[in-house]
Amino acid sequence: MSDYTAPLADLDFQLRAVGGLDHVLSLPAFAGIDADTVRQILEEGGRFAGEVLAPLNRAGDLTPAKLENGAVRTSPGFADAYRQFAAAGWNAVPFEAEHGGQGLPWLVQTALAELWNAANLAFALCPLLNNGAIEAIAAHGSPEQKRLYLPKMVAGEWTGTMNLTEPQAGSDLGQVRTRAVPEGDHYRIIGQKIFITYGEHDYTPNIIHLVLARLPDAPAGTRGISLFVVPKVLVTPDGSLGQRNDLRCVSLEHKLGIHGSPTCVMAFGDDGGAIGFLVGEANRGLEYMFTMMNNARLAVGLQGVAIAERAYQRARAFARQRVQSRDVAGSAGPVAIIRHPDVRRMLMTMKAGTEAARGLTLQAAAWIDGARHAPDADDRKRVQALLDLIIPVVKAWATDFGVEAASIGIQVHGGMGFIEESGAAQYYRDARILPIYEGTNGIQANDLVGRKVARDQGETARVFLQLVQDTIDELDLLTDEDFVAMRGALADGHSALAQATEWIVRTFPEDPRRAIAGAVPYLKLFGLVAGGWVMVRNATAAAAHLELGEGDGKFLSAKKTTARFFAEHMLVQASSLLWPATQPAATLALAEDQF
Repeated sequence: MSDYTAPLADLDFQLRAVGGLDHVLSLPAFAGIDADTVRQILEEGGRFAGEVLAPLNRAGDLTPAKLENGAVRTSPGFADAYRQFAAAGWNAVPFEAEHGGQGLPWLVQTALAELWNAANLAFALCPLLNNGAIEAIAAHGSPEQKRLYLPKMVAGEWTGTMNLTEPQAGSDLGQVRTRAVPEGDHYRIIGQKIFITYGEHDYTPNIIHLVLARLPDAPAGTRGISLFVVPKVLVTPDGSLGQRNDLRCVSLEHKLGIHGSPTCVMAFGDDGGAIGFLVGEANRGLEYMFTMMNNARLAVGLQGVAIAERAYQRARAFARQRVQSRDVAGSAGPVAIIRHPDVRRMLMTMKAGTEAARGLTLQAAAWIDGARHAPDADDRKRVQALLDLIIPVVKAWATDFGVEAASIGIQVHGGMGFIEESGAAQYYRDARILPIYEGTNGIQANDLVGRKVARDQGETARVFLQLVQDTIDELDLLTDEDFVAMRGALADGHSALAQATEWIVRTFPEDPRRAIAGAVPYLKLFGLVAGGWVMVRNATAAAAHLELGEGDGKFLSAKKTTARFFAEHMLVQASSLLWPATQPAATLALAEDQF
């Protein structure tokens, strides 16, 4: 029996209240798709996640993928589940019909991806990386590359990876040493890559690797990196499989969590060089890879939401069942621990943070659809700027919260949470990678400050701040005490974020090191305000439904209460972050030998 239930009610609500589903479906690209169809898709996705993927989650943790005689054998049941996943069409949801896709909004894909990741994070990493590879080839590949690879990848018959880092490079991709030697109409790829998720597996007969490498005459640093398609099995012009390419998995990493996901060390060219094909123009590989990385960063932020939801569901179930100690208000005997105020505080923190992070992720997904499909070019440009601004916030803030929620989940369990058999510890171990990969959260904060705020002198950040201010202004008309509390917290957070943003705009051009020293607290401040903005919109939408007598009154009243909790217990922390975001002197004061 599954211990995961898809949060369809909240997804359905937030798709409309925050994601603007009706507006997205009104875009010409999505003609013929209606909200009822989306609801049915999510219901079926919830069933698949709960019945097929979630029961394998524990098995993947206990029985990791193994490397045997050069082949990777995935965890029990994973390969069969993947084949069911592909056969059901889940891989094809957001992609263009010309490549076999279903052409649904990225907003819908994001809601579905939460279900896959919450049910089984280790499993969901494979389609996550495949989606990113599809995006990169679709955006930058040649017509021939699109013809050969995209239909199979969209159908899930083949999967894709990204091969970026190397042992000496880490996140500094300018240090990449993998070589690409020209040979006729292709290149010989020689080098080693580490941390390659699903670099080898037994799901599909072919894996399409996207590999960063250097040409012989490439300039140093990031300006000299090119992108190559390097198939595990070479593909003939008619699309059939040819000979095995010169690449292999040489070892699997032994990890803290996500054991069911094979993380590979990949060797290219041990026997003369793997055959690869240049994507786009030479020396623009990092630029092209960012198409994939931005996709992945949003998806990783969503993983933070997913693991928080899974940890919350387990903690809530335990709190309802675990009987211990008398109620502080008096009781004849011990009560379920959900009666105890501190346990309720922990559960409310998990619930409120998860809903806020979910809403912000859905907002980002809606901006993807707007940036790609809005009829007006100026609207597309404006929405793309907002999307670029919010991506590092979603990735970092949501994954930090995912770790926090998983940790709180262990605390709700008490001593049983520290015991592996309870299952709570797995979520914490799985979650801990999320603030690290696809660019550590410190890198996300640097990106937010240096590239997204300072580069355009705060112009896009001010557009976002105006969106928040518009919501605050709407609250001026509401006298309900819940909304009075929300307005005060959101207004204070908005003020702090506006002040910190202007400080960055002034400081970064003259002293970027000072501005970057406060980048992480600035991002957290941004995330809390953005999360508060989402929760207020949820609450106002819920209040409107309640006033009209529509919907589930119990669910809607809970939306208001949860939003108020977020405002009074989490959003209020935003103002305290103004000082560490803008006063970095002590951070930079010590000499290296004083640490």
